[in-house]
Amino acid sequence: MSRQIGELGEELVARWLRQTGWEILHRQYRCRWGEIDLIADRAPTLIFVEVKTRSRGNWDEDGALAITPAKQGKLIQTAEHFLSDRPDLSTRPCRFDVALVRCDRPTKKDRVSTPSPAIEPGLPIPIEGYHLTLQNYLESAFC
Repeated sequence: MSRQIGELGEELVARWLRQTGWEILHRQYRCRWGEIDLIADRAPTLIFVEVKTRSRGNWDEDGALAITPAKQGKLIQTAEHFLSDRPDLSTRPCRFDVALVRCDRPTKKDRVSTPSPAIEPGLPIPIEGYHLTLQNYLESAFC
């Protein structure tokens, strides 16, 4: 999938998180160890969210297999870097979540240009000519 599609998946998850009461602190936080797609806050907890956006028929179980131990290590190091610059957040409970998003290009007859006001896991939402579905959201996917 292209970077643009990945960003659409991140947008869907960010909207859903905001809808469920989370404040998005940062998107695509980067440092030398890696990138965290979304960092969100809902007191007292901070979450570091890895978003995997895949099309139908993918090889890695909708992105779940892409969260290898090496990837987890990079995400943990990146989160530690984020927190080292923010002492006010460093003592808060944190967790690592994974969002699995499906992206399909609808047929012309299926296209809808107006986004749905509410995002429900399992239901497709039209975004920029694609249908994106939050397939699964794994809280505390790893530590």
